[in-house]
Amino acid sequence: MFEAVLSGASAPEIEGVEVVRRPALTVSPADMLAADGYLLGTPANLGYMSGALKHAFDVCYYPCLDATRGRPFGLYVHGNEGAEGAIRGVEAITTGLGWIRAAETVVVSGKPGRADVEACWELGATVAAGLME
Repeated sequence: MFEAVLSGASAPEIEGVEVVRRPALTVSPADMLAADGYLLGTPANLGYMSGALKHAFDVCYYPCLDATRGRPFGLYVHGNEGAEGAIRGVEAITTGLGWIRAAETVVVSGKPGRADVEACWELGATVAAGLME
């Protein structure tokens, strides 16, 4: 799923957009402040977002609170069941940050199929296309 999102965001027709990858456990406020938009991915662990993504938000929330308002984001979630809590958690945080959802959230339950991978590609491409100059 990650590779499909990355491929969509880096598609040849996307011009003037640099895609930078950061593992959630290493992302810093400077990384988030430097970005014009965000593609967020998480497993739904025990009905919530991953601890790594929560950690990234915990570290970056207040330093980014006013400076990133209005920036676009996309979200993809993978779980075996019950992704609602993960989605609700990310939406609560991104709403607080004032980020704007640029595309519908991609939710995949179980093993990703072809349609899921295509939806992830579209998510990446949609968010990146919105950032083209």
